[in-house]
Amino acid sequence: MDQLIGSPAIARGLRDVEDRIGRLGGSSALPGINAGAGRIISAGGKRLRPALTLATALALGRTPNRRVVTAAACVELIHAGSLVHDDLMDGATERRGARTLNAELGDGKALVIGDFMLARAGLAAITAVSRPVAEVLAAAVVELAEGQYLETASLYDPHRTVEAALASIRGKTAALFRAGCLVAAICARATAEERAGMAAYGERFGLIFQILDDLLDLTAPSGLLGKPAGQDLRHGVYTLPLLLTRDAGATGSLGGELTGEQVEEVIRELRAAGMVELTLEYCRGLAADAVAALPVLRHGEAAALLYGLPTAYLRQVSEIVGSTSVGCDLLE
Repeated sequence: MDQLIGSPAIARGLRDVEDRIGRLGGSSALPGINAGAGRIISAGGKRLRPALTLATALALGRTPNRRVVTAAACVELIHAGSLVHDDLMDGATERRGARTLNAELGDGKALVIGDFMLARAGLAAITAVSRPVAEVLAAAVVELAEGQYLETASLYDPHRTVEAALASIRGKTAALFRAGCLVAAICARATAEERAGMAAYGERFGLIFQILDDLLDLTAPSGLLGKPAGQDLRHGVYTLPLLLTRDAGATGSLGGELTGEQVEEVIRELRAAGMVELTLEYCRGLAADAVAALPVLRHGEAAALLYGLPTAYLRQVSEIVGSTSVGCDLLE
């Protein structure tokens, strides 16, 4: 992931995207909304989604022009707005070491600011990019809502299936990755086959990203996460790493609220039952599928970045969680 963000061509494009995000987030007639949106935008993050949008355009032979930059900014603005809503639903008081909008301003104002960011992205897409791009992003917002609803509907459900978890993350996370790749392909005037291939790649990488994020929630040190490990488990969200391990025969301590000590015990049991290896193996399959979906790409450097991204991210996470078994031969 660092190679993608650090690529000179992507870094140049991201500077333009950052400026565009700031302008869009600060475009309300109400200073309070601008200030709130600005807090979320300036909170950082690696801008992975717009970087992937830029890389897709470059790989398909399109230098990131104003339309591509605006499309990438819209993708990130949707992501930022969805984070505001996530914090509201979770009752979170901190994100990345800073107080959340709902903690700082109250739930009502935070909700409106999140809505503004989603709506502003849609307006920019239709007025400054194109109708097809706006349609893709609007559909992604629908999928974000549906995916989040599916997760909420299955809280504390000990019978949640792997398929149900996949349906949720395909909507709440993978849909926006898919949309970022697809809108870039549209802006690059790619063929229908190229668009379909890039959309499939984006979705599969989005699945990998969320599954590994869920694995980190159950395994990474609290200092790295910026929160106690097992937050999803504590809130009744039974994620795919847990479900894969349960189906392999581990843990029966699900179905109700757990104390901090009980969460730690479940995590120990999951790790002992091979959760890390099961999850990484599952993601290796998704990575192979993602790479196989890529169409013929024209720009050598950007193409190499896209081909290498799934395996590079797997390798990065495996180092964090203490596994050494992630194969390096997927793309070699």
